[in-house]
Formats: sequence, C-alpha cells, structure tokens
Amino acid sequence: MPTGVIINVVSVIVGGLLGTVAGKKLSTRLKETLNMVFGVCAMTMGITSIVLMKNMPAVIFSVIIGTVIGICLKLGERINKAAGGMQKLVARLVKAPESGLSENEYNTMLVTIIVLFCASGTGIYGTIVSGISGDHSILIAKSILDLFTAMIFACSLGLAVSFISIPQLIIFLILFFLAKLIFPLTNETMINDFKACGGIILLATGFRMLKLREFPVADMIPAMVLVMPISFLWTTYILPLL
Repeated sequence: MPTGVIINVVSVIVGGLLGTVAGKKLSTRLKETLNMVFGVCAMTMGITSIVLMKNMPAVIFSVIIGTVIGICLKLGERINKAAGGMQKLVARLVKAPESGLSENEYNTMLVTIIVLFCASGTGIYGTIVSGISGDHSILIAKSILDLFTAMIFACSLGLAVSFISIPQLIIFLILFFLAKLIFPLTNETMINDFKACGGIILLATGFRMLKLREFPVADMIPAMVLVMPISFLWTTYILPLL
C-alpha cells in the first residue's frame, strides 16, 4: 500500500488550498523563516539516513559516478524542460491569480515547484524506500515540509499548486511499484547503502534550500540507480580481497 505517496500527494493538495485561501495573511518574514527551517529539516533527514551506511567506498563511488552521468546526460536540464511542459498544461487548467507577478515570474515559479514536488531527490528517494522496505517515514516527513511549502507557493500561484499533485501521484506510484519489483533482488546491506546515498542527496537538497550552495541535485539522481548494484559488487567480490 503506497501510504506515504498518498499522504504526500494529499499534503500538496491541502497546502495549495490553504495558501490560496489565506495566502495574503502570511507575512514575508514568516515565509522566509519557514524556508530556512525546511532546509535544516531536509539536512536532518539526510544525516539520519547517511549513518545507516555499510560500505562507504561503494556509496561515495556511486554518488560521484552517478553525478557525472547525470551531468553528461544533462538530466537536470531535461527535468526542468519536462517541468516546463507540465507548466503549460497547468496554466491551461488554472488561471493565474492576481499576485503582482509578471507572466515570466509566474511561469518560472511554477516550474520550480513542479520540479520540487515531482522530481526532487527527497521525493524519489523516499518513494523508492517506501516501495522497497515499507518505511514511509521519509515521505511522511517530506509531506509535512510539502504542506507548508505548497501553502507558501500558493500565496502567489493559487490553485495551480494543488493541480501539481496529479503528475506527482503518477510519477511516485510508478517509482513505488518498480521498487516493489526490485526488493526481492536486494539485501539489508544494499538497502542501507541506498538509504545513505539518498541521504547525501537530501543533505545537498538542504544546502540548496538554505541557498548556501547550488548542488546539482537533479544530476545526482542516477547515483540512486547505481548504488545497490555497486554495493553488491563491493561486498561480494572486492571486500573479500581486502
């Protein structure tokens, strides 16, 4: 049962509705402060996952090689381009509110929130962990962040934020059920190394949210595909030789 996915999607819908209704009552200072808190929470989630690491060389190697692959494939750019396509669809369904934003600012902000909810490292990692192990805690924690994030963005974007839950649900359900197929091929060590790899990406996400460093989080996503087979190879063939 994709409990975590459902909770995450509902949190975006509710946050979007709350922000649309009460957006004008939130102060700028509150919005800025919450953004900083979100960043610290993402980093905390990352650190708690990293400590589960079993094979540090395998995880570090996966992160480096995965990021190189992501950059070579221009994965970040492709995700932003796909989000731009979603933005055009959402714009047709929902009229832009009178928020004082120019059309370009509105479109840019909408693309940003689509990437954040549908293709963030946290969401992808949390969904795969949920599918593999039945542990929904990461997605539930993300849902709390997304509730307030959706509310803040909805202050400017209106109901369009709630509509983003539709592609989010489709993408996360696909990842969830694919993870279910992968689970029988894994072991505890591989899963813990996968969680640690995702934790590093969560930590990078926190740095981005705090605007300390613009880590290429989207380009790091291939690391999560590589880490389990590399962990298996390290444990089975390389570690016995050391």
